[in-house]
Amino acid sequence: MPLRGTGHGKLLGDEAPYFESLAELDQWTSLPHAKLMAVLEYQARPQLAESLNQRGKLLVCHDYKGGYTESPSGLCYTFNFWPLCDTFVYFSHHRVTVPPSGWITAGHRQGVKMLGTIIFEGSGEADCLQLIVGPPQAGAGPILRTDSIPMSRHYASVLAELARQRGFDGYLLNFECPLQGGPEQARALAGWILLLRSELVTKVGPHAQAIWYDSVVFNGQLRWQDRLNSLNLPFFLSSDAFFTNYTWPPSFPALTAQYFMSLDPVLINGDAKGSSTSSTKSLQSIFTGVDVWGRGSHGGGGFGSYRAMTHIDPQSLGLSVALFGQAWTWESEQDKPGWNWDQWWEYERKLWVGPADPQEVVPVPDAPRRRGEPECPHDAFEPVSSFFVHATPPDPAQLVFCTSFSPGVGRSWFVEGMNVLQTDDGWTDIDKQSSLGNLVWPRPSVMWENDDRPEPLPLASSRLDMSDAWNGGNTLKISISCAGSTADDAFFRCIWLPVQSLNVTSLVSYDVNIVYKTAACEGTDLDLGLFVKPLMAGGGDLPEVNVGASTQSYIKNGWTRQVLSFSLLPGTANALIAVGLIIGFVAEDPSQPLDFSVSLGQLAVYPSSPTARVSKGIPGILWAKFQSTKPLTSPSTGFGGLLTWDIASSFPRLALRVIPPPEDSNPTWILDSTKERFPSFLYFNIYVIPHPLSGSVAGATAAIFIGTTGLDGRANRLYVDSTILPKNVTDGRGLRFYVQGVSDKGDVLPWEMCAYVDCMFELGGR
Repeated sequence: MPLRGTGHGKLLGDEAPYFESLAELDQWTSLPHAKLMAVLEYQARPQLAESLNQRGKLLVCHDYKGGYTESPSGLCYTFNFWPLCDTFVYFSHHRVTVPPSGWITAGHRQGVKMLGTIIFEGSGEADCLQLIVGPPQAGAGPILRTDSIPMSRHYASVLAELARQRGFDGYLLNFECPLQGGPEQARALAGWILLLRSELVTKVGPHAQAIWYDSVVFNGQLRWQDRLNSLNLPFFLSSDAFFTNYTWPPSFPALTAQYFMSLDPVLINGDAKGSSTSSTKSLQSIFTGVDVWGRGSHGGGGFGSYRAMTHIDPQSLGLSVALFGQAWTWESEQDKPGWNWDQWWEYERKLWVGPADPQEVVPVPDAPRRRGEPECPHDAFEPVSSFFVHATPPDPAQLVFCTSFSPGVGRSWFVEGMNVLQTDDGWTDIDKQSSLGNLVWPRPSVMWENDDRPEPLPLASSRLDMSDAWNGGNTLKISISCAGSTADDAFFRCIWLPVQSLNVTSLVSYDVNIVYKTAACEGTDLDLGLFVKPLMAGGGDLPEVNVGASTQSYIKNGWTRQVLSFSLLPGTANALIAVGLIIGFVAEDPSQPLDFSVSLGQLAVYPSSPTARVSKGIPGILWAKFQSTKPLTSPSTGFGGLLTWDIASSFPRLALRVIPPPEDSNPTWILDSTKERFPSFLYFNIYVIPHPLSGSVAGATAAIFIGTTGLDGRANRLYVDSTILPKNVTDGRGLRFYVQGVSDKGDVLPWEMCAYVDCMFELGGR
């Protein structure tokens, strides 16, 4: 969360970020633990066309500096290529890794499953056995004696409950220590995995996953196989998916596919076994490991990782990829002279989507070869994006699509175009991360609008501009350069600029809402219009989209808003569409080159509002309360407390002029029965203002921004301490805190719909 000072929230006793042992996990179980209601629930993406659905998927395993390194008081690494990713694993070397709430929300916002990690390595043998048989019970009688290792449901239930409470979707199972019980313990472990999956389905949902990492084999020995074979097959069958080790030779992916195709269909078809604990397997269920750090991975890692993915061949062979340590782009460069966030972002984009300049050649070091390994020639560098389907976020009819184009970091914070926070070192808040506009990277794809002009297309570039924003910390700035033209009609030219792809459903009317600024060189006038066009996906006919007229309004601080409605024409079940801009530009002297830019501050897509006859709730904040955790003397002597509030929905004033006759078939009112009927919020801005020693408190517009919610996953609360309070509010009789909501559509509540609370210092405390 962007905050003043160094304070960044406070965790309660049941909110341990991770667990070093099963004993710690049992201690958590003994505490009350309410579900983290501010964590966004998983929402599946729309179904892909059949031709695309057979391609391999991408799992990203985030092993970054031991995990849990994000600081709200600096610019940290964030992952931003969610459209390419199906599953994201938050990885660390703690016994049980719990993904931070901000990462979960960021992934779910884009339809990506978020997994934690269960790991046993080094001296983990005792805990590994305890996981299966359950915790020791002091004072219990003799334990059950059987010919094999008994399985307890205890930890399967506890781990599934942990995933439910924190809001994530399952676990990567990383057993990198030998099983002392040999084949018996290995079989019991495979049986326990079935128990875990059953508990996850029950408590988290049918989308939950338990993925096995290629490590221990059927006899309990720790023997990485680098492929699927008979030695690790039992664990694959018990799990949802399989994650191979990274040190495979080029022939192994094809061998894996060949071995999988030889399996009895009864083994891999979950439905055939008639059990809810069995999942249907496919080649996509096998994630072949690629280590971006190299470390024995074919191709040498880094920008050579594409060599390994070429052999895995997600598009044709159909195997999936597990990309491990993708933050290599940050860690390998951060200590170089002059390195900064902007340089990293350019470096990161090259790996994932390629360079901004299509003529740039990305150098790839020669890959190390094992002794005796033959040379394996490869074509030139390909970005990660060239291997995978570019998926859309969840359908906006199911989950409102709203983006401020935030990478989850910034240097400032803006509210409706006003800068309310400026930092020296920047901030990181993964909870605020949103789509960056998936159709403008590595460069926007502009085209002439309804005009087969013979002249070259304008050059377009995209960047994240942290010097300005509507809500949040940056804009998406699109810059256009156009050569001069001597054509007779060159005084007015028009381009189509697609920004974001979405998959939408028929029989639903959608609203698109965009906030933007423009700038143009002297002698150039712009005419910008929001628009929606169909996109082709997986073959077939191009869908038809009915687009209404847009409305435009000038709002605050130089920003403009446009809104339009669209829907699919009848006969189309669902369709891929592009939201973008039609930009016309008029030049006084068209023979001269010109340039202009568009800064996009916010884009939202959601179901159209009910008709005027429907009473729709207006979002608001019902009340705010402050509970101190330290004596309220003055902030200068130490100050802390929990700020909480509740949200509400209220109808517009009802005007009943006449009493209807008893036989009137029209109801007095019609209420909104859609899922939008009660307000939902992205986050809350928090402000403070002092009670002066004399006189009254100034109005809300004079209050000082101190931070936003989003760090701890708890709904409607912020822990406040003296480190986040500006010094100029400490000299007074007390403080007034304002809570300002930002709706899921990106609308900032007007002050009259917000709430405040006063806290006065004790007499004699000064």
